[in-house]
Amino acid sequence: MTATTDAPVARPTRANFSAVAALGLIWGGTFTVTELALVGYGPHTVAAARVALGAAALTALAVVLRRPLPAWSPLTALFLALIGLTTAALPFTALAWGQTRTTAAFAGLAMAMLPLLLLPLAHVFVPGDRLTWRKAAGFGLGAVGALILIGPGALDPSGGNGEGWGQLACLAAVVCYAVGSILTRRCPPVDGVWLSALSLWAGAAALVPAMLWREGLPTAAAPSVLAAILFLGLVPTALAALLRISVIRSAGPSFMTLVNYQVPVWAMGTGALFLGEALPGRFFLALTLILGGLALGQGRQLAALLGGERAR
Repeated sequence: MTATTDAPVARPTRANFSAVAALGLIWGGTFTVTELALVGYGPHTVAAARVALGAAALTALAVVLRRPLPAWSPLTALFLALIGLTTAALPFTALAWGQTRTTAAFAGLAMAMLPLLLLPLAHVFVPGDRLTWRKAAGFGLGAVGALILIGPGALDPSGGNGEGWGQLACLAAVVCYAVGSILTRRCPPVDGVWLSALSLWAGAAALVPAMLWREGLPTAAAPSVLAAILFLGLVPTALAALLRISVIRSAGPSFMTLVNYQVPVWAMGTGALFLGEALPGRFFLALTLILGGLALGQGRQLAALLGGERAR
């Protein structure tokens, strides 16, 4: 879930809409599948397996497609390492660990804060991406939604079963993704498939030692758990990265923000349907405020894009 700078692109096609719909379902359902994987493995193992499988799949694809290797430089290597940490190693671990204490619905709803958090960060770190009053108001509205989403549990993270700590871990993952998005924008030119593959390898280099230290070598698990691990590595990590790159290159990164409206809805729906998770009333109020903040901050740009005009 990263972002890049806007550029003039063609009007979105049916294929673009289909890809965005698929990404919303894939990323929204990822949190429910993570819950299934956590039945058999610890959070460090789930995160490490997901990243390593995704990296291997994307590397194989880059080789088959004969994608051009990036020009080597210390700066490029540094960016790849930092992107791997902030978009894979840290957020995947934080989300998996957080979901051992909170629900898949909460984790997915927290992810809706990502584009809102990007607004002030882009204002500071991305030249020309200014924080207008509409964007600031959208960020503020979404922040209120985030406070309602967390609820009183965060005021005492050590209480109960540690749900407050799990919620804070999920929100920390959102911060990591936001920082990783800015790093991706500022990264030297690298082929998209190789950027995804090499950054995932960097994430795996950090996660595998952490897994061995905290949880040891993984052992055999139930077929359903192994299927969940395989799905996490190949679908929301590898396949989704390719779909995302395709959409951004053909319809533009602004169009990709449509995914952020879908992910929390799918996360809440699949969590309730397949895991029997309760959906407190504050979840729906928080969802309304967060999506309202997204619409306020990005609605004009998306309306212009969908209307076939470049947003001013």
